[in-house]
Amino acid sequence: MYLSNSIEEFLNALLNGGDGAVEIKRNELAERLGCVPSQINYVIQTRFTKERGYTVESRRGGGGFIKITRVRIGADEYIMHIVNNIGDSIDFQTAKVLVSNLVDYQRITKREAMLILAAVSDSSLPFNASIRNQIRSNMLKNILISLT
Repeated sequence: MYLSNSIEEFLNALLNGGDGAVEIKRNELAERLGCVPSQINYVIQTRFTKERGYTVESRRGGGGFIKITRVRIGADEYIMHIVNNIGDSIDFQTAKVLVSNLVDYQRITKREAMLILAAVSDSSLPFNASIRNQIRSNMLKNILISLT
């Protein structure tokens, strides 16, 4: 198993074992898991994002900490949270992550996810990349809004 996966699993276990929030000291966690602090940063920045339903706060300095909180909201509010975070442009990989998270959090079915991804795939949008990503953003927002 990759170190990044181990760090993610450890943090998820802490989140699941409590109230959906965990406060950690990066250096202490790195020492405990036998890695460098930058590896902790990498995992937090790539796997505990707004798009995946988390908020992250950090405070630097001697008493510094990183606080990860799982967003706990209803289905419609969660979908609107995703819509509000899409922006004016989105690539297909990011769209896949968002749609996958909606399935993981049981906000949409796997079948709905497949249909959404088929509609916003690169092959369905035969435009240059910047226009395709803008159109994909608008389509994905409209599809998700229609689900609320």
